[in-house]
Amino acid sequence: MASDVKSAALTPKQLRQLADERDMAEARKAHEAAKKVEEHERAMREAFMEREIRPDAMERLMNAVKIAAEQGKHELLIFQFPSTLLSDGGRRVNNFLPDWPDSLQGFGKRALDYYKEHLAPLGYKLRAEILDYPGGNLGDVGLILSW
Repeated sequence: MASDVKSAALTPKQLRQLADERDMAEARKAHEAAKKVEEHERAMREAFMEREIRPDAMERLMNAVKIAAEQGKHELLIFQFPSTLLSDGGRRVNNFLPDWPDSLQGFGKRALDYYKEHLAPLGYKLRAEILDYPGGNLGDVGLILSW
């Protein structure tokens, strides 16, 4: 009977091995999850950098502006995107620096150029602001059109 107890008992070495195997499995899962997040962010960044202004942008925008004005509003969030897509991570926007437009790139820069060409001459104003602070960090940037 003593030999049965001894053969059923786990040694400290076996217990450490079980714990190590569990830790390795958790580390693999964490690594895979981080890799998926990284791939998603890369794909989102590429899409943002390549995105173009739609041919029907003015029509869609004016419909949204009209609805907002009919609701008594004087501004409209035209789009938002992560502050990580700004060249400075959102620092200029967060600090209300006048050169914030210089930090735009990709679709954000194309949207600004569209605004300058088509909307500014009509009297519209455009501003950027940080919309949220997840975990105390700079979150999404909103481009807001006002009239």
